[in-house]
Amino acid sequence: MPDPRSYLTNPAEFRDVSRGNPRPHTLKGDALVQARLTPETWRLEIVSDGTTTIQTPRCLEKNNAIDFAELQNLGKQHGKKFLKAMQCLNIAVPLGQGLWEGVPLREVVKLVGRVNNIRRIYWWGFHNNDPKQVFQASLSYSQVFETPPWDLGPLVAYKLNGQPIPLLRGGPVRMVIPWAHGFKSTKWLHRITLTNNVAANDTYANGNNEIESYLKTAAYLEDGPGVVRAGQPIDVSGTAMVGWSGLKRVEYWLRPDAGKHGQLADDDPAWRGARWLPCTLDGPPANWGGQLLDNVMPRDVWGLDPKTGRPKEWPMRFSVVRWSVTLRDLKPGTYEFRARAVDLNDFAQPEPRPYQKSGQNPVQVRQITVMA
Repeated sequence: MPDPRSYLTNPAEFRDVSRGNPRPHTLKGDALVQARLTPETWRLEIVSDGTTTIQTPRCLEKNNAIDFAELQNLGKQHGKKFLKAMQCLNIAVPLGQGLWEGVPLREVVKLVGRVNNIRRIYWWGFHNNDPKQVFQASLSYSQVFETPPWDLGPLVAYKLNGQPIPLLRGGPVRMVIPWAHGFKSTKWLHRITLTNNVAANDTYANGNNEIESYLKTAAYLEDGPGVVRAGQPIDVSGTAMVGWSGLKRVEYWLRPDAGKHGQLADDDPAWRGARWLPCTLDGPPANWGGQLLDNVMPRDVWGLDPKTGRPKEWPMRFSVVRWSVTLRDLKPGTYEFRARAVDLNDFAQPEPRPYQKSGQNPVQVRQITVMA
């Protein structure tokens, strides 16, 4: 069975897609202090944009902004831990998976007391104080406050894999939205604004990307040998993102090369005649025990049964799982290998949302040549 640590990406190995000049995680010395990006200087404001009324705004001006110690103390009472893979809306591959720890956003917002006339919650992350480089996102009030008990809600996170979130990964504090693409999980969190505005303020709000940004269930191919000798088994593998609608299986389609470098139009009749065969999904560890991370037990992690230490569902939503298949006895020639995910609704990738601006999930292809 897989080692549970294999499901966690070393923070240093997460793919870096941050932007800016300079990038916030490259700041040093006084620049880092001025940006409030150390645990000692970090502060979080919760304010109104003037369209809502807040009983007790938390802001720098009043010297009552939330500091790192207060957030951690709140975590002792309301803290959550869960596994989540990060994926950029515009990149067709997961960027890394970690065990995130923090406080539900609703508990943080409650620190301002009574609120009236509120529709959405905006948040903003430091990005060089350049309006053109500001990263921000939002959710409706109900999305934040009415998360069903069997599901995950937005988290104000301060730990990754049991350690403080590195600056490179958006620390000391970042937002983490379990079901969303990465731009919702704003790094270097500085300010939360409560508003009666009905419109989203997200980074992509003025573009044509999907704002609510639910993760798609999709299979992705890993690199492998492109040329093998006849009679040699061919191991093909990859990862699958388990999105909002869960994952039932990963399957593959192997056909002789059509001479178009793997290109296949969405409306090509070949899709209707494709013969899809099952791949193997890695299973969970037989006993997570105390091995997930030092001093972290299954009862502490969302989605793991506190009595058995096993996942309540597998694969776990919002995480990644490895898949594989071994091809045997292929005759000499060139082949096209495709893999796709099928969700719990029996929708096969790229359905049900084939529009790529709502998340990259094209059915990927790899060419394999078998030599005599």
